[in-house]
Amino acid sequence: MEIISNPLRSDWPALLARPTMGLDQVLEQVKPIIERVKCEGDRAVRGYEELFDGVALAALEVSEEEITAAEELVDDALKAAIRLAAHQIERFHAAQLFQSKKVETVEGVTCWQKAVAIEKVGLYVPGGTAPLFSTVLMLAIPAKLAGCKEVVLCTPPSKEGRVHPAVLFAARWSGVDRIFKIGGAQAIAAMAYGTESVPKVYKIFGPGNQFVTAAKQWVGLQEVAIDMPAGPSEVVVLADEAAKVEFVAADLLSQAEHGADSQAILVTTVPGLPTAVAQEVERQLALLPRRVIAQQALANSKMVVFENWEEAMAWTNAYAPEHLIIQTANYRWLAEQVVNAGSVFLGAFSPESAGDYASGTNHTLPTNGYAKAYSGVSLDSFCRKLTFQEITPKGIATIGGAIEVMAKHEGLEAHRRAVEVRLEALKKSFK
Repeated sequence: MEIISNPLRSDWPALLARPTMGLDQVLEQVKPIIERVKCEGDRAVRGYEELFDGVALAALEVSEEEITAAEELVDDALKAAIRLAAHQIERFHAAQLFQSKKVETVEGVTCWQKAVAIEKVGLYVPGGTAPLFSTVLMLAIPAKLAGCKEVVLCTPPSKEGRVHPAVLFAARWSGVDRIFKIGGAQAIAAMAYGTESVPKVYKIFGPGNQFVTAAKQWVGLQEVAIDMPAGPSEVVVLADEAAKVEFVAADLLSQAEHGADSQAILVTTVPGLPTAVAQEVERQLALLPRRVIAQQALANSKMVVFENWEEAMAWTNAYAPEHLIIQTANYRWLAEQVVNAGSVFLGAFSPESAGDYASGTNHTLPTNGYAKAYSGVSLDSFCRKLTFQEITPKGIATIGGAIEVMAKHEGLEAHRRAVEVRLEALKKSFK
């Protein structure tokens, strides 16, 4: 990992860059896939599964028999862990249920909101180098809590044409309605436009590599809603003399093993800390089964030393990390300075892994700086809020004049007349 000391603000743009291709470059590869799936449906999807995942699929949908058989293939300890995590996730997200409140803005004018679930949602669960059954829980549990009527899940199959048993177990436990063996941009296109097998949905959720993210952004411009741009994962760890070097190194590596295009960054004000952390990273790296992937990610990662925490926090907020871990003596004070981040982990015993699995918060978060404008997935992500208003004769008499004046000055005569006819009717009723 590169060590950078006291960077000038003019150097910050280079330090804020992620190790990904530009969106335009990725879209050039993604758009033809989307267009072909849109036009050819299942045939195109099967072709891309054979090309990208190396499997010729007879059926795209996971059968009931496969789901039932999967339960027998998941060991009891993992089942118990999934159930525990599911309970935590459900408890945290259930607390987000919307409580409607009627507001009388003026006598006779009452307004309120009602939360209504999105009827059809599509969930994308990456496969790649690891079976992310935890993502199933993070997406499906709030979807069912919100009341979504149809929950569809797409995930890449193995070369044997199977979905990992733990993914299927988590999907069944979370209430997913239909599961498809489709990955990549072709999965996003299938859910966005619908095929002979895959139903069209109204909103697509889930993380993925930069091709999946680009596909989501493209279909989000024209066909469906998406949760957020959620691409290659990243973490910033803030640490000082109080931080345990072993913990810091473990947190950086837990991020690095996600994928070769992940990024892990140490931010500190202690000049000697990066060297100590780098040595510990090397020691722990040698013990990891996924060390080759982690090494590739670490090549894209860095350690940055700032003169003070004011500068460090300014840079961190500019980076807007997906995950932010604060392992400092004054972590609560620094937490108050956080403006842009997906999810924040406070103190020495709050690793990112907890949020990834079982603390209860959602791990589907904005990456690549999008935390400046997007939130992570929550119960609200699966709902729309409809507004209602009820206006009495007294209410329209009170606000009607203002409406008429505003409509007149905007040149919308029919708007003005819609109020005028009611006010005239009220005058006649009092004669």
